[in-house]
Amino acid sequence: MGEEEPDSRWAELTGGRSGARYAARFAELAASGADVHGEARFCAALLEPGTRVLDAGCGTGRVAIRLAQEGYDCVGVDLDTSMLAEARRAAPDMRWLEADLAEIDSLGLEPDFDMIVAAGNVIPLLAEGTEAAVIACLSALLKPGGLFVTGFGVDAAHLPLTSAPVTLEDYDRWCVQSGLEPVRRCATWDGDPYRGGGYAVNVHARASASLRPGDRA
Repeated sequence: MGEEEPDSRWAELTGGRSGARYAARFAELAASGADVHGEARFCAALLEPGTRVLDAGCGTGRVAIRLAQEGYDCVGVDLDTSMLAEARRAAPDMRWLEADLAEIDSLGLEPDFDMIVAAGNVIPLLAEGTEAAVIACLSALLKPGGLFVTGFGVDAAHLPLTSAPVTLEDYDRWCVQSGLEPVRRCATWDGDPYRGGGYAVNVHARASASLRPGDRA
């Protein structure tokens, strides 16, 4: 019998049963007038509507649904069935897929995405030791020049964890190993410049002959 796959840090925190609670929290925030669409707005500023977007670790679908409303062709993928249930309830006509991001190649997706976004601390909440593999698998689904956008905490104050398992140095190394070039790093989804601190929004691009780091900065 083979070894069991390690649970993600997210699964260890939630037990895979937090979908309804998570959706209700953001519904309450939106009803109070809070801006809950910063991630989608940031992504929409990078590419024209009509382009193809994969929301990796989509959760309840908040980012993908907003981008789809703005005219983007979106697919969401997550391993948490409770979160996907909320996404399917909110947007039943969209494509929601269940898969471990480290094994996303098992879905048979075409490598034709213009952007892959992993918001909501997806990277540090992966199963320990799978981070490099996940980034490699996701990078392989991008078109040449396609964008890889992530946002995550790099200290405990910005994570639901007692310490940060991923550093920006780790992350940048994994991106380079996966053929991703740095484009831009921000401190917030509003695009504030990153000058250190506990949260980073990262834009990388899959290497192509015509793309140079900074082209879309």
